Amino acid sequence: MEVREKIVIIGGGFSGLQLAKSLNNKRKKVMVIDKVNHHMFQPLFYQVACGRIEPSNISFPFRKIFQRSRNIQFRLTEVQQIIPEQNKIITAEAEFTYDKLVIATGCKTNFFGNAKMEHLTFGMKNTQEAIAIRNHVLLTFEKLIIERKRSDDGNWNIVIVGSGPTGVELAGAFAEMKKDILPRDYPHMNFDDLKIVLISSTEMPLGVMSEEAQKKSAQYLKELGVVFMKDEMVTDYDGDKVYMKSGKTIPSNNVIWAAGVIGNIIDGLNPETIVRNRFKTDRYNRILGYDNIFAIGDIAYMETPLYPAGHPQVANVAINQGKNLARNFLKNSEKDWKQYEYKDQGSLATIGKHRAVVDLPNFKFQGFFAWFFWMFLHLMLILSVRNKLAVFFNWMWSYINRDSSLRLIIIPNKKNNTEQ
Repeated sequence: MEVREKIVIIGGGFSGLQLAKSLNNKRKKVMVIDKVNHHMFQPLFYQVACGRIEPSNISFPFRKIFQRSRNIQFRLTEVQQIIPEQNKIITAEAEFTYDKLVIATGCKTNFFGNAKMEHLTFGMKNTQEAIAIRNHVLLTFEKLIIERKRSDDGNWNIVIVGSGPTGVELAGAFAEMKKDILPRDYPHMNFDDLKIVLISSTEMPLGVMSEEAQKKSAQYLKELGVVFMKDEMVTDYDGDKVYMKSGKTIPSNNVIWAAGVIGNIIDGLNPETIVRNRFKTDRYNRILGYDNIFAIGDIAYMETPLYPAGHPQVANVAINQGKNLARNFLKNSEKDWKQYEYKDQGSLATIGKHRAVVDLPNFKFQGFFAWFFWMFLHLMLILSVRNKLAVFFNWMWSYINRDSSLRLIIIPNKKNNTEQ
């Protein structure tokens, strides 16, 4: 009887899921381990945070994804440690062995060591955080309708720290919400005092994109009424005020942190393999110093001729590393393995209705066509047909009516467990 090789994948993000799907029903035993039971389509988290779409529309349960698989198992638990000498991983509930281990744990929000900021501001790297933002912001509006002008000044400022695609898209969505939705929901309130503030450490938004995209996005933000604060560095936040290096402060009870990410490192491997909080790998995604442990996606740091400082932490890199590693695993000999290199397929961001910027390798464009291109691309990347249709319907309804009906405040009940 053939003994199939056991491959354990830690993490079901873009890279881990792509690897597992590429190994589906192949002659391998595959186990996917994740601390949540679903894959999340992170590029649309900002629309969950703004009540544009439901979390279920961009969340896909692993057990549903692998329902018909003959060789893939899923385990819901959090990995605490790797013991490479024993080919074993330790989780909160159990221990698992492997022949090959693939770390695809991705990233989390980087608060740069500021524990107070981490506790008081909102990140947006998972479904729970996106829902938390939606709850908090909607509760703020409910508070405003009761308190009106007696309200704390901080309730009137939504502050977004970081002017990358996430920050810019959030700012645009909240600005449209202020203009088109809030006056309908609260017809007796004046929202002129409500400010959407985007704080950037660079002179222009979308610093990683082309000059044309940066200028156009700055124009779009201005048109939408977003307050763009350039060349500012946030140094602290106490729950009431945002403090900046320049000495300026902004009162705010609604601060969303989109200023960077940091890798989800797992204990147990040689610390010398960690570079910029990512595991350093060779061109085959094998972690240096280990024969059977690999890292893919945002957690992998791979130096190549085209990217001597490592690949960008974007979905395309993660997906294609997963595909390449799967092809290598399925080959008969490691001599036939193919090295990985990323071919930049461009970047894009949307800043509200009819406003988007797209940078392709040989072509750059902005405006309505770019917005349509952004929608089409993201719709195609969503996993299931049902979810594609659900998101498309929500988008079309919002486009026609400039509204949505998804502004639910859902806060779990807290039960007090007392000893009898």
